[in-house]
Amino acid sequence: MREALVEIRGLHVAFDGVPALRGVDLAIRPGESLALVGESGCGKSVTWLAALGLLPGKARVSGSVRLGGEELLGAPAARLDAVRGGRIAMIFQDPASSLNPVHRIGRQITEALRLHRGLDATAAREEARRLLDRVGMPDARRRLDAYPHELSGGQNQRVMIAMALAGQPELLVADEPTTALDVTIQAQILELLTEIRRETGMALVLVSHDLGVVAETCERVCVMYAGRIVEETRAEQLFATPAHPYAQGLLAALPPMHGPRRPLAAIPGGVPEPWAMPPGCAFAPRCPRASAACGAAIPALEDLAPHHRAACFQPSRPALCRPAPELLPA
Repeated sequence: MREALVEIRGLHVAFDGVPALRGVDLAIRPGESLALVGESGCGKSVTWLAALGLLPGKARVSGSVRLGGEELLGAPAARLDAVRGGRIAMIFQDPASSLNPVHRIGRQITEALRLHRGLDATAAREEARRLLDRVGMPDARRRLDAYPHELSGGQNQRVMIAMALAGQPELLVADEPTTALDVTIQAQILELLTEIRRETGMALVLVSHDLGVVAETCERVCVMYAGRIVEETRAEQLFATPAHPYAQGLLAALPPMHGPRRPLAAIPGGVPEPWAMPPGCAFAPRCPRASAACGAAIPALEDLAPHHRAACFQPSRPALCRPAPELLPA
């Protein structure tokens, strides 16, 4: 096993005393691709905002986030400024709200280049053009002088990727990078991220609720629910034999690509609000297999098989799970 690039242990986050993350343990190794999946409100984005010190002042964060052995929680602001956009870069789901509307694209990219790589103005502009070329921006030299509102959603997302690559990061966190894009542009952006990861050797964390995207892009998957990781395994293992009832429910809600049509199976209810968390397992009120034990204690994330963990008192075994061949990575 390679040593972890980023290691998160016991990460807790609370807003005004209400827990949002309830003990997240996660490790990302150099060069690997990891997905965080789950419904909205499960804590996927908060995990990385907390890890990078981007939450508002009222958030109370505890635990440990180590980058190459260096603790980031509580690190000085100057150190975090060097890490963010340098060793770890993050792409947000809405590029229109992430880019500054009153500054030209070129200025926003060269700012990152001058901060993280120390380039002078001329070298930074030429490198910005090269980065735009690299992410497939047409007529890259002219686009440097464009404002964000003059570009399409897909082009703005390419600008965000170029800015993320400016610091030559070891880890790229992509938070729903294709949500606001049509399916054709989604495919192009995901192909671009995969190609860049393959060429540069950087690690990729993809935050998504789209399991089809995850199947094509990531090697390992962590399923989050109500501020905790409830299942962690390789992508092909999850889609073939999910162990946690929540992961099974997510897969059952997807329409099959092959075979006869069938009704989609929706998970009843919704993710509990942080201030109304049920006792015991947070998924128990929605779980078809819930027992008295599920309401009495919180299940720990335990090994079921090599590289496969689940937080469930009654996890399914491979022989009991329905394979989903249409979602298996090619």
